[in-house]
Amino acid sequence: MMWETDKPLRGYNTFGIAAKAAYFLPVVDLAGLEYAMREQPAPFFILGGGSNVLFTGDLPAAVLANRIQGIEVLHENEDEVKIAVGAGMRWHDLVTWSVERGYGGLENLSLIPGQVGAAPIQNIGAYGVEVSSAIEAVDAYDLDQGEVLRFPASVCEFGYRTSIFKTTYRNKLFILRVYFRLLRRPVLHMDYGAIREELNKMGVATPDVRGISQAVIRIRQSKLPDPLLIGNAGSFFKNPTVSQDVYDAFLHRHPGIPGFPAEDGRMKIPAAWFIDHLGWKGYRMGDAGVHDRHALVLVNYGDATGQDILQLATAIQGSVYEAFGIRLEPEVNIIG
Repeated sequence: MMWETDKPLRGYNTFGIAAKAAYFLPVVDLAGLEYAMREQPAPFFILGGGSNVLFTGDLPAAVLANRIQGIEVLHENEDEVKIAVGAGMRWHDLVTWSVERGYGGLENLSLIPGQVGAAPIQNIGAYGVEVSSAIEAVDAYDLDQGEVLRFPASVCEFGYRTSIFKTTYRNKLFILRVYFRLLRRPVLHMDYGAIREELNKMGVATPDVRGISQAVIRIRQSKLPDPLLIGNAGSFFKNPTVSQDVYDAFLHRHPGIPGFPAEDGRMKIPAAWFIDHLGWKGYRMGDAGVHDRHALVLVNYGDATGQDILQLATAIQGSVYEAFGIRLEPEVNIIG
């Protein structure tokens, strides 16, 4: 077990950005993490699947790559199953495991890239479901105190694409495992996006978690580029939320603008609508571009740098603010 130096990170981020880490160590268990604490050569940076980061330069850091695996069933009865999952496990592998067994709670989150440990940090969500609805607790190693802490869901401060791990404890914790409560009697969520329409295309009259998962996969594959083929990090910006009055004013000026109820009586407007409305979809600036099938996805067509992607994102933000008075906030973590 040794630190690697000057480690290329192009294969460790889904944007395919050619950055380097000063030091790099895969962590497969607590013993590996304790070694890193003893032999720390530089400030830590924690890297999961690299699916939600944009490197804008080399990292003068000691990168800890989370590779902790495993699914353990802790408790089950006729209503639910409680499991503990290694934070370095691929997210979609967990979804597949649960769907194959008919357990409900994660099926709407199918095919989201990244690892299990990133799920609570970002409070990942899709098609009307957020992962916080299935999380019971999170175990994490405090890098300052050198001890394992447990965070019940009630103290995680889950919000739209955020949590206490992204704010108060940003880059201070190494997530070890996540505890989930899955349902043997699933409650299906089919009213967000085109899930019902896709189920009809599939000829599924009586959907279950398998059908929902397959519908979500088909929808995502039809709209989103495969990071193995075109570098990207999925949705680059968060969907903005506005007051009902502001949304009504938008609706008056732009009949048909989509909106979905959010917390506190506010409305969530798809960021893609603003970007698409201003003609950015399919735009290309060298090897940095906006995907031609989904305006919310910025892509690296080959050799774009992180600065190239950031420059494009900043131009889009300025354009949307000038036209609509809306400040788009990145969902992707910009590092550098």
